[in-house]
Amino acid sequence: MSSENRLLTRLRLELAWFTGQPWLSGRATGGAGVVLRFERVRPRRAGGFRPLRSHEVTPGFLDRTIRALKRWKFDIVSLDEVCHRAVVSPVPRRFVCLTFDGGYKDIIASAYPVLSRHAVPFTVYLPTAFPDRVGEAWWLALEAIIARESRISLVMDRRERHFDVAAGAEKYRLYALLSDWMRTLAPPDLSTAINDLCGRYCVDLAALSREATMDWDDLAKLAADRRVTIGTATVNYPALSNLKDADAQREMMMGKAVAQTAFHRDIRHFAYPFGDRAAFARKHVQMAEEAGFVSAASALAGVVHAEDRTNLHALPRLAWDGRQRSLRVMRVLLSGAAFAPVAPTRRASR
Repeated sequence: MSSENRLLTRLRLELAWFTGQPWLSGRATGGAGVVLRFERVRPRRAGGFRPLRSHEVTPGFLDRTIRALKRWKFDIVSLDEVCHRAVVSPVPRRFVCLTFDGGYKDIIASAYPVLSRHAVPFTVYLPTAFPDRVGEAWWLALEAIIARESRISLVMDRRERHFDVAAGAEKYRLYALLSDWMRTLAPPDLSTAINDLCGRYCVDLAALSREATMDWDDLAKLAADRRVTIGTATVNYPALSNLKDADAQREMMMGKAVAQTAFHRDIRHFAYPFGDRAAFARKHVQMAEEAGFVSAASALAGVVHAEDRTNLHALPRLAWDGRQRSLRVMRVLLSGAAFAPVAPTRRASR
């Protein structure tokens, strides 16, 4: 989304807050509650090339958000409670559930102190290759390379390509181009492409991935807290749409098996890697249910409805854009008024 479109969207949401439109729409659009999706929580970094800034919030903003949710009388609930409220009759108070994708080190370093101080439940979706120290955070390596270089060459679709990226706008355009392209690749091709690029520009992909993500000791600390739900997001965090069916099913099942062995508990919840419309399909929703997950979270925006009107294996979530710091905008989004009504989608029959 362009900066102009983002500004227009924000102005529209701010206007909705001032007019009171969200509070008048009530349960018709607001549903039973909302699942919030966060990724990185860390102190604000000044300036520089930051194409993933929309995926970041600061610890201070997370603290203000939780305080606001309590002030607005939302119930902050676990993912198990979300699944319960999605199938029963509506309760008077709407809920919010806090979820964190990617297994980043920031969760234990910056988010957990805030969440623990407020004594609120939350969920972490874990790609298990990263604590095993074999995961490849290609999107972070791509960011690091483009930030540092003024000219980039790589093999793209079997031919050598060259890009001049001296200016900031050119860097953002190239990041968007290459990240979109890499997300279309099958895992072996993606690994080859990012390792070739890292080799050309002296980026240690393994070290970068280790430094950015939690290890098993970090995760053991979280798992010891009864307010923390551990879910999985496959082993290697591939876009499932790029895999053969058997490979996609194996990623789901192996991620679950590894986490269950590590934490000595049943892993009931799953998140589709990346989770947008290009990342998974209807058949993957069925796979998640067959794998025994109680829920499977997407990155598709929407609210959760009661009385079995939300497909828990295509669970909608609101991803908060870290470039915005307006609690008014968040309040409008939480109301559900920003989303067009959709026809109910019942869960697949068992």
